[in-house]
Amino acid sequence: MTSPSPSPVARPSFVLVPGYWLGAWAWGAVRDRLTDLGHLSEAITLPGLESRDAPRGRVAFSDHVGRVADAVRLLPDPVVLVAHSGAGAVAAAVTDRLPDALARVIYVDSGPVSDGHVPRPDVAEAVTELPVPSFDELAALGASSDGLSDDERARFQELAVAHPAGVVREPVRLRDPRRHDVPVTLVCCSIPSSTVRELTAAGAPMFAALADLTDLTSVDLPTGHWPMLSRPRALADLLSAEANRA
Repeated sequence: MTSPSPSPVARPSFVLVPGYWLGAWAWGAVRDRLTDLGHLSEAITLPGLESRDAPRGRVAFSDHVGRVADAVRLLPDPVVLVAHSGAGAVAAAVTDRLPDALARVIYVDSGPVSDGHVPRPDVAEAVTELPVPSFDELAALGASSDGLSDDERARFQELAVAHPAGVVREPVRLRDPRRHDVPVTLVCCSIPSSTVRELTAAGAPMFAALADLTDLTSVDLPTGHWPMLSRPRALADLLSAEANRA
C-alpha cells in the first residue's frame, strides 16, 4: 500500500503597496513575474491616489492602513506584505494590527517606523496634497532615478498623482510588541545593506525601528529608488525567494 503524496506547500501570496504618488500600475511587471512563479498577488492603489481628480482632502492615515489590512485578510495564507518607500509607515501599522496574519514583511528601499513617528512633520495643516515632484527634485531628496529609461520616466510623470497630505503628517501609533517578531526583509537599493547595518548599530534615528526586530534580513538590489520599474524581474525573483524562505 503506497503512502499518500504530501499536499503541496502553498506558495505565499503578496500584497504590494507602492510609495508616494504611485498606484497599483507601478507593480505591473512585478505582478506578471510573480504570477509566472506561481504566486497570487494584489497590488494596491491607496485611497486618494486613484486619479488626478480623486478627492484627497479628507484621506487619513487610517484609510491607507485599513485598505492594506483588508487586502491582507482576503488573500490565502501565507501572506507577505511588500511596501515601497513611504509606504513603510503603512506596512508598520498593518503589521502592528495583524501580526499573526503576515508570514513576512518586505520593505523595498524602505523600512519600518517606530511608535509616534510622523512621516512629514513639515507639512502644514492647510495643505491637502503633495504634488508630484520632478526627477531633479526627487534626486535632491535622495531618490535616485537610476535605471529608468526615458520612456519609464515619461510614464512615471504621466501616471503619478498628488499624494494625500493628511496621511503623512499624522503620528503612526503602534501598540502590539508582536510586530517585532514578524520576519522582515530589507531590499536595499539607494543605500547598501552594509551601510544600513552600520547606521543601525550606531543608533541612527532613521533606522531605530530595525533594532527591535528579532528576524531581519537585508538584501542588496543595486538600482535607483523605483526597482519595480527599473529592475522588475530581479525584484520579483527576490520577493519570491524571500517569501518562500519564510
